[in-house]
Amino acid sequence: MADPSGSVSEDKQKKTAGSSGADTNVDPLTPVLRISQLDALELDSALEQLVWTQFSQCFQNCRPGLLTPLEPELRALLQLLIWRFTLYSNSATVGQSILSLRYHSRLSSSRRYRPLSRRQKFSLALLTAGPRWLQDRSHSLLLFLGLGTGGPISQTDSGFQQGIRRCLAFVSGIIQLASLFNFLVFLRKGTHPVLAERIVGVQAVFSKPNVVRDVSYQYMNRELLWHGFAEFLIYLLPLINTRKLKTTIHSVLFGREGKGGEEAGDGHRVWRECGLCGEWPTMPHTVGCQHVFCYYCIKSHSIADAYLTCPKCGAEAGQPEPVKMEVEMEGR
Repeated sequence: MADPSGSVSEDKQKKTAGSSGADTNVDPLTPVLRISQLDALELDSALEQLVWTQFSQCFQNCRPGLLTPLEPELRALLQLLIWRFTLYSNSATVGQSILSLRYHSRLSSSRRYRPLSRRQKFSLALLTAGPRWLQDRSHSLLLFLGLGTGGPISQTDSGFQQGIRRCLAFVSGIIQLASLFNFLVFLRKGTHPVLAERIVGVQAVFSKPNVVRDVSYQYMNRELLWHGFAEFLIYLLPLINTRKLKTTIHSVLFGREGKGGEEAGDGHRVWRECGLCGEWPTMPHTVGCQHVFCYYCIKSHSIADAYLTCPKCGAEAGQPEPVKMEVEMEGR
């Protein structure tokens, strides 16, 4: 006789796996590309950063530094919130869902897909968010426990505290070394890009049969063209004398003689403003034409441009000379 409890559990697993619209007949032994697994991790990281940016912008009008004291806790809370509605619901992160991937439990020897158990989901969330929070809060925790460099250290406890610090540094080094070794194994075998996946016993598999990674080079070509054009502009723009170009276009469109004749008839108005900054001339100087400039304006522009021309009339600028004015005093 068939065991009714076993059939009920299998039906529950099928419902859980099928709730996300994924195919339960996909062979979990089908290898997944390494680049797809790494892209899924990058997409998850980008999503977390995007959520944090949007969350922090809600407090941009508040006092600066309001979220700084609680930033590690808030980041961990947002990460757990994303985990609740993605990995906990359908055994797949956002990045994996985009790339038609999901997590498969390797604790079962069955060749069919097996969704993650609740224990595996909680363990994966703890191993993902926990170390990051501890890393962000390590300095504050060590200071609180009196183990930091700025904490109170007495003569009797100094040896014990130094031993604790060395142990913590040793454990941190071991974890980093294990992560590096796990990544090298991932490059060799193509499974478990993150150490937490290997510890929990989960593996990324396809959620749909016959999934082919569609590599489109259109986006790449567009990016290459844009970067090449941007580098060309960065090289070209400093070589262009925009002021001289503007003066030339203005003289071609409106003519020099007409404008010069109008301004020559109103010389007092010309002397009331600098030809460069438009303000009242400070230490007025001229460069050979009828226009007047501030000394610092014309001097700085002549140093920057050896072939400086007057921005008003387009005449070649000579050496700046002070304006000589005759003042007549009339008695009453």
